[in-house]
Amino acid sequence: MLEIKNLTKKYNNINTNILAVENFDLTIQDSDFVSIIGPSGCGKSTVLRLVSGLVEKSGGSILVDGKETIGANQEKGMVFQNFSLFPWLTVEENILFGLNLKKDFSESKKAEILNHYIEMTGLQDFRSAYPKNLSGGMQQRVAIARALANTPKVLLMDEPFGSLDSQTRSQMQELLTRIWEKEKMTVLFVTHDVSEAVFLSNKIIVLSKRPARIKKIFDIPFSRPRNHELKKNKSFFEFVNQVQQELESD
Repeated sequence: MLEIKNLTKKYNNINTNILAVENFDLTIQDSDFVSIIGPSGCGKSTVLRLVSGLVEKSGGSILVDGKETIGANQEKGMVFQNFSLFPWLTVEENILFGLNLKKDFSESKKAEILNHYIEMTGLQDFRSAYPKNLSGGMQQRVAIARALANTPKVLLMDEPFGSLDSQTRSQMQELLTRIWEKEKMTVLFVTHDVSEAVFLSNKIIVLSKRPARIKKIFDIPFSRPRNHELKKNKSFFEFVNQVQQELESD
């Protein structure tokens, strides 16, 4: 379980003081998929980076399974928009990078985990390829496989499909929901795309304008498993519109 309590972030410099996040509270149960949406510049990515430990918080606490988590660590996996792969490593080597830092993992166990996520993300034919030889969608598959291979308790995703073209983005959304339906990992996902959030999530957190506060929580009414036929349904369109109206309201 991920618990965020009274989270606050202030940016102070010579010219200005910015309160980006204030008294932010959120609890995410194990195996839940929760998306955060909000107005541009509201602080949604800041919340994610505070949880990841990549940005130092000004106040509050972040707990995983009841224990305070400080800084970046293996309890939290992170997938960025820009893929963040090591260009000098192959697909296999990128996925194994975190596992190779774990001294208590045997070579056979590493191979088992590697093969599992290679197959799950459809990378069987690209094991020896370097990132420069992969499309954006394939690079993001590697980034997701690498994050999952480290078996984090919480997977954090910061607009991971934001730089992809529409068709590839649609394919990656369906891939991610299939992975989640099999693995049931705990996911906190940031996006500006309401339709994407509705398709992927169990819950959507709508944030206010900066400083980021929770404005409303939507429970997604659509059953699983999901595929993109869902997006053609009138009920899906109406629900997306409902969330969009809440996002745009003052």
